[in-house]
Amino acid sequence: MVTINAIRFEQTGGPEVLQYQTVELAEPKADEITVNIKAAGLNYIDTYHRSGLYPVALPSGIGLEGAGIVEEVGAEIDAFAPGDRVAFGTAPIGTYADAVNIPASVAVKLPDQISFEQAAAMMLQGMTAHYLIRRIHRVKKGDHILIHAAAGGVGLIVCQWAKALGATVIGTVGSEAKAELAKAHGCDHPILYREVDFQQEVRRLTDGKGVPVVYDSVGAETFFSSLDCLSPMGTMVSFGNASGPPPALDIGTLGPKGSLFVTRPTLFHYVAARDDLLTAATELFDVVSKGDVKIEIHQRYSLAAAADAHRDLEARKTTGSTILLP
Repeated sequence: MVTINAIRFEQTGGPEVLQYQTVELAEPKADEITVNIKAAGLNYIDTYHRSGLYPVALPSGIGLEGAGIVEEVGAEIDAFAPGDRVAFGTAPIGTYADAVNIPASVAVKLPDQISFEQAAAMMLQGMTAHYLIRRIHRVKKGDHILIHAAAGGVGLIVCQWAKALGATVIGTVGSEAKAELAKAHGCDHPILYREVDFQQEVRRLTDGKGVPVVYDSVGAETFFSSLDCLSPMGTMVSFGNASGPPPALDIGTLGPKGSLFVTRPTLFHYVAARDDLLTAATELFDVVSKGDVKIEIHQRYSLAAAADAHRDLEARKTTGSTILLP
């Protein structure tokens, strides 16, 4: 065993439950690799684990995403070797740490042109963007799409990627500064949703037709109005709860509204198969390497300041990607 620093919590609650502790890290199991973490990603799902919205066994570590250097490999591992640069976005909870043991099956080798900080800022959010726009609804040239929280981590990636595919991007934001940020990253029509009825604006921008897909990570505040933005046979993708869980839905309303589809996806299912993980990561690395998608890290916190990072994230003070540095 080796001694490392890590963020742990013994009870659910607000950011104050996060504790910076010294803990023991065991040797990797046969199917695991030990990774020296160079940067860890901050994601909204981390707050759900901490608050208890998504239950975890306590006491617990926190964090799913990171990038670093392989230090040791388990007895069954031949795909990785000490010294390899790797990244991951769906590791077992606990990546807010100096080092972690993770199943080799969730890691991918990191191209030299992608930095550790970039990787930690984009794996979970970037692969989420991938399944949103390449699998659930395969965005194509000429599409109009609506993305909520367009200035957030997933939002900025979706805006850039969808724009590169030839789509017209409509996005909701909470401030003028966020509107400018989203616009600079491919959002054609940023909407200040606290000042403008975004449903009416989407209909106006699409000549009354609506959009074939809405990507909604906001939840309670936007869910029902989002349904009313959809064109017939459109798809409502609810993938987050920033304003609280979406309200209960009477499935019978989907027919009269246009034979709509509703899905509640999670990244873990879309990359559970190794081939799917490699495809998502490879296509993400490709668009970033070509410059179609720029990963901009707008906030950096020390690992010990993880509670402050959570406070800022939940207060919607952050934009783009945020990382923690051990």
